[in-house]
Amino acid sequence: MKIFKKRGEMTHFQILSEISKQEPHLRQKDIAERLGITVQAVSENIKALIDEGYITSKDGRAPYKISQKGIAKVKKDAINLRKYSDDVLETMNFYKSVWPAIATEDLKEGEEVGLFMKDGILFAGKSKQSACAEVLGSVEKGEDVPLSSLTGTIGLDLGQVIIITLPTIKQGGSRSSDIELVDSIYKEGYKKWSIEKIDRVGAMGTVSRVVANKLNIPIDIEFAISASCISAAKKGLNVMILVAGDMSKGIIKNLEDENIKFNVVDTHK
Repeated sequence: MKIFKKRGEMTHFQILSEISKQEPHLRQKDIAERLGITVQAVSENIKALIDEGYITSKDGRAPYKISQKGIAKVKKDAINLRKYSDDVLETMNFYKSVWPAIATEDLKEGEEVGLFMKDGILFAGKSKQSACAEVLGSVEKGEDVPLSSLTGTIGLDLGQVIIITLPTIKQGGSRSSDIELVDSIYKEGYKKWSIEKIDRVGAMGTVSRVVANKLNIPIDIEFAISASCISAAKKGLNVMILVAGDMSKGIIKNLEDENIKFNVVDTHK
């Protein structure tokens, strides 16, 4: 797990969490009992946390107080832990009793089918794949087929995100944008980073919409841009986002947090 790669990081997180509850008579023995570790281990970890400025105490003894730096660390680790848990739960949902896919051909109840992803959508057919499942009910080609007993792994490479930064309206907006560059990336991909094609397009703000309109580029994502493009990339889709000025900063941070590969292309003339 990314946030707990270093030895003892999980214990640090747990101890800080206990101290953050601000119990006035909290002792090392209490923390040891709650975490299932020795008092000596608690003592050593508390000393390290004091040295790093995450907690404060008088002479290294109780009562302990969590510092602002410690609060920030707990919040960050808790958010990352929640994201990790969400990813695990999403993966486990794959193994629930019934799962829908689109049938690539007529399928009969009881048949074993292969599963694959295409354009971010799960398909089921009779061709052999690395993942398979059992058909629960007969369907015709193109219908949603209920599946169970899923086994194997669906091969899927993460998609990438290209962030196209445009001039703000004060900088000239769409009139100061290199729309030919935008058009070429949309139509041909971005060979510089081995992106063969663009699967989805997101647009944030008025300038972005005008640029897309000028180039007759259909907009797939207008709202919850970060969450939507991250979800699309995790399904193997390449996303191009049109965004003016500093609005790209929030998107970039979210992509970094999710370890989604992205590139930024400046289109200011």
